[in-house]
Amino acid sequence: MPNPKVIFLDAVGTLFGVKGSVGEVYQALSQKAGVNASASQLDQAFYRSFATASAMAFPDVSPVDIPHREYLWWLAVAKDTFQRAGIFDQFADFEAFFEGVYQHFATAAPWVVYEDTLSSLKRWQRMGISLGIISNFDSRIYAVLDALDLKQYFETITISTEAGAAKPDPLIFTTALQKHGSNASEAWHVGDSRKDDFRGANAVGLRGIWLQRPHQANIQAPRQLS
Repeated sequence: MPNPKVIFLDAVGTLFGVKGSVGEVYQALSQKAGVNASASQLDQAFYRSFATASAMAFPDVSPVDIPHREYLWWLAVAKDTFQRAGIFDQFADFEAFFEGVYQHFATAAPWVVYEDTLSSLKRWQRMGISLGIISNFDSRIYAVLDALDLKQYFETITISTEAGAAKPDPLIFTTALQKHGSNASEAWHVGDSRKDDFRGANAVGLRGIWLQRPHQANIQAPRQLS
């Protein structure tokens, strides 16, 4: 099989992940605010809240309004998370607390780059393959990639909030392809979600690569490019 013209990668869970767990990060930040919390309960509550939230995409919204809409989207998820965990009412000013949480996740502090990420990206670059990101993330991704020294490897970054559609919607994939002037048959997409990344990419004609690995495991390059 010929090498692809471009490889797109998911971001969180593929290139980098949360140190420990979301619950552990929330617990540490809560303690600084004077609220005791269970990391495991917060982690379970977060994933339930995240799973039931609407897609993080804002079609027909002005670009200048997108960062505020992103903030409100995450604020709603955070409120639901802490309510499910039964500690929301312990915060004197939850929105002030959340603002700190939101900014924290725009830094390198809560993230870890998977062990094989850099070697994979460098190898693909040496092979002359263009690289891009397709992610259901918000505009903080630019700051995070800079902080993790990853942004330099990618020619394009396509996120759901700016594309107006979240994976597995075909629009986010076609938007990314247009940036590279590439046909779907010339592109691969690598990600850790079977639904959003593997099936979503295949439905549009890209070759989907599903990373079947435990949470926080190392990213593995597709065998065809090893």
